[in-house]
Amino acid sequence: MTLRSRRSSCATGEATAAAVERRRPDWIFHLAAHGAYSWQTDLEQMIRVNLAATSAVLDGFARSEGQAFVHSGSSSEYGRKNHAPAETEALDPNSHYAITKAAATHLCRYFARTNGVRAVTLRLYSAYGPWEDPRRLIPALVSSGLNGAYPPLADPTIARDFVYVDDVCEALVQAASRPGVASDAVINIGRGTQTTLAELVGVARRVFAVSGEPPWARWSTQLGYRHMGRGPTALQPVLSAGAQRPRSRTACARRVSGSQAKASSDDATTREARCAHGYVACRRSITEARAG
Repeated sequence: MTLRSRRSSCATGEATAAAVERRRPDWIFHLAAHGAYSWQTDLEQMIRVNLAATSAVLDGFARSEGQAFVHSGSSSEYGRKNHAPAETEALDPNSHYAITKAAATHLCRYFARTNGVRAVTLRLYSAYGPWEDPRRLIPALVSSGLNGAYPPLADPTIARDFVYVDDVCEALVQAASRPGVASDAVINIGRGTQTTLAELVGVARRVFAVSGEPPWARWSTQLGYRHMGRGPTALQPVLSAGAQRPRSRTACARRVSGSQAKASSDDATTREARCAHGYVACRRSITEARAG
């Protein structure tokens, strides 16, 4: 397989569709999004990127007669839930971002049914791993741990269904290539278990030998967070303990995949190694959370 990187703008729909048609890709992994982070608040940009650009790429893909289009959806499409929603559950998006992502999922399913293309949506839960924006929760926890400290954190009882980036990548490839996946499938991608902020702090204590307690911020359920339903950042928590983001139901994901030190002034190589160790430890902790 040959991979080539080409930079392009989604500024105009027809130009985007034509560019996709010219390239004639076998697979497309459509990961572009706006509004996933708490500081991305431009509704018009969300509509352009999450919906209009998705439509343009789908149009060009249908013309090019490619094999598989895989769209990165979001668990935010479900809205606030007190249980693990199945893919067939009615959506109740409760933010501009969630609304545009839900609309894009419907668009993919419509294209699959009317154009005879494979357009699968993976509803990702709280993906994390290397190259994540440093302002997000786990990168902030790891980078602070390298300096022997904690970042500001929200309520310790807040929980998320975290899924490592390698597992997300594997799910993307399987969604494009695995026989038996419906052409208009929607599939939750998560572990099916929740991990609390308190449990992640425990990882930082063990891996980075950080002592004490982080600066916890207890947040009222009446504050009216702008991005209710989105994952927490270290500096801008968005959910209180009374409104947990749900864990995923993983039956469909299994059908796709077929399975289920304290910092000092070390050199950059050592810091990178310790950073990687932090991610591995977080991943191991999340994987083993509540096991048995």
